[in-house]
Amino acid sequence: MRILIVEDDVDCSEMLGELLEHGGHQVVGATNGLEGWEKFQGGDFSVLISDWVMPELDGLELCRRIRAAETQDYCYIILLTALTGKTNYIEAMTAGADDFMSKPFDPDELKARLIAAERIVRLKEQLKRLEGVLPTCMYCKRIRDHRDAWVGIEEYITKRTAASFSHGVCPDCYNTVVKPEIERMKPR
Repeated sequence: MRILIVEDDVDCSEMLGELLEHGGHQVVGATNGLEGWEKFQGGDFSVLISDWVMPELDGLELCRRIRAAETQDYCYIILLTALTGKTNYIEAMTAGADDFMSKPFDPDELKARLIAAERIVRLKEQLKRLEGVLPTCMYCKRIRDHRDAWVGIEEYITKRTAASFSHGVCPDCYNTVVKPEIERMKPR
């Protein structure tokens, strides 16, 4: 994953960077919230790990800006802070954080939380694909799936979502298809 670290403590930032790079992640760093915001806008990040208390722009405001931004991809936000307690946790979640870790952080706990972050980011990507453009036959309305097989729209959707279907007839189809068929079948 591509991860943005926003941390004003140089030692903590270096430790995080080394841990994440060792875990196979691509890491970009920023030393304050404003620099983090600028890098976020110019990059494509799956995860952001940010300190809460920083110069220029604090972690909460950074969370708010990211959530208010019109971005195509979801960025999972972990707020890393020395602040503790339920009130701070709730404030962080309300600002848009997905997770909250206290400093000093436990490397194994962070690795576990990144596994969950990756799952969520992947699910959001799958959802985005479902919400995106689907290659559809203009005649039979079947959809080309990821294996290039043409399948019915109901099959495609039910295999990928929890959606189910009920069938009805829209007013236009009733007037152009059903009503003439009923009229045709009436005895004369």
